[in-house]
Amino acid sequence: MTFLEQLQGAERQNGSLLCVGLDPEPSKFPAGLKGDASKIYDFCAQIVDATADLAISFKPQIAYFAAHRAEDQLEKLMEHMRRNAPHVPVILDAKRGDIGSTAEQYAKEAFERYGADAVTLSPFMGFDSVQPYLKYHGKGAFLLCRTSNPGGDDLQNQRLASVEGQPLLYEHVAKLAQGPWNLNGQLGLVVGATYPAEIERVRSLAPTLPLLIPGVGAQGGDAVATIKAGYRQSNGATTGAVIVNSSRAILYASSGDDFAQAARKEAMRTRDVLRAAAQG
Repeated sequence: MTFLEQLQGAERQNGSLLCVGLDPEPSKFPAGLKGDASKIYDFCAQIVDATADLAISFKPQIAYFAAHRAEDQLEKLMEHMRRNAPHVPVILDAKRGDIGSTAEQYAKEAFERYGADAVTLSPFMGFDSVQPYLKYHGKGAFLLCRTSNPGGDDLQNQRLASVEGQPLLYEHVAKLAQGPWNLNGQLGLVVGATYPAEIERVRSLAPTLPLLIPGVGAQGGDAVATIKAGYRQSNGATTGAVIVNSSRAILYASSGDDFAQAARKEAMRTRDVLRAAAQG
């Protein structure tokens, strides 16, 4: 199946728009694992098992593994997810943004080494930095568009005087992703939950693209506002998918031995809030 087909299947099977972000920080692990980077796989695998029937996607953030020399644990975790949650697609959050042969190597890393179903990319260097990933049939690529950090205004919210209609930069990225860059229907966009008005604007410019939306939970994004701004359906079928990511609020819902059960409880609560907003 293609990434989009996997996404649709997970949304139906799990009744979910929730993406569980896997950002393992050993200093925040529960008592029995705390401070031990060799336990990253063990921690994340238990989170995956506890939430596999509640998620539309999993999103491991590669820096949290690489910083602790835990790339081998990430490989093991990817295998674990394919084996134990094969219906839930995995987005590798890498935010790569290089060109040419270097981009080809990053694509190989994401899709061949780690076996990800999709990857996050920075489009700052233009289509050259996106194209190598599109050579992998059926894989997805999410372009940073309107991110949730305050500094996103420095570039993303600037007006392009040389482009017809003088769009803001993030609007231009959305149009490119919906149109000429989306050669095989593989592209999606990253839009932060802290800017629901911009989510709605991106959705109007890219009505069919999946939107990966971080910022719900610990970052303060409003789940209901996020869904109302970005989720679209017609005749009961999703026409504009949203993938609403929550990381810390789920991962660290408890600092005790019950961390996996607490993560499940928080994931279920968030899943149900998102689902109710989509149906409302």
